[in-house]
Amino acid sequence: MVPLSDEEARLLAQLEQSLAEEDPDFASTLRGSKLAARHRKIVALAAVAFVIGMGLLLGGAVTASTWLGAAGFVVMVGASYAFIRTWRQGMIGGDEAPAGSGGPRGGKPQSGSFVDRMEERWNRRQDDGR
Repeated sequence: MVPLSDEEARLLAQLEQSLAEEDPDFASTLRGSKLAARHRKIVALAAVAFVIGMGLLLGGAVTASTWLGAAGFVVMVGASYAFIRTWRQGMIGGDEAPAGSGGPRGGKPQSGSFVDRMEERWNRRQDDGR
């Protein structure tokens, strides 16, 4: 991948800013998909770390190395914490909405598929245009 030149980076920033001004809902959807991808990556890494920790724990038990077993346990606990925390934030949508708001902008909680939500947005825009 070739890095962007300064001029290209400036133009990209201007495009992103104009998109956010023209259609903030679409811009937030794009940002949300990047965040979800990041959360999926962290969840996968935490699962791999858990398996490695389990291997260390079992290796410590087989070789009677207390320090290796303890290290494996610590890795497993840390990976479990990272997995659960990221799963709640990214997969369930914990960081999108402020506490007690019910949804991203204080409305009713979102439910249904992506297509249903997009159709609901379309209907709201059509109603606002009348």
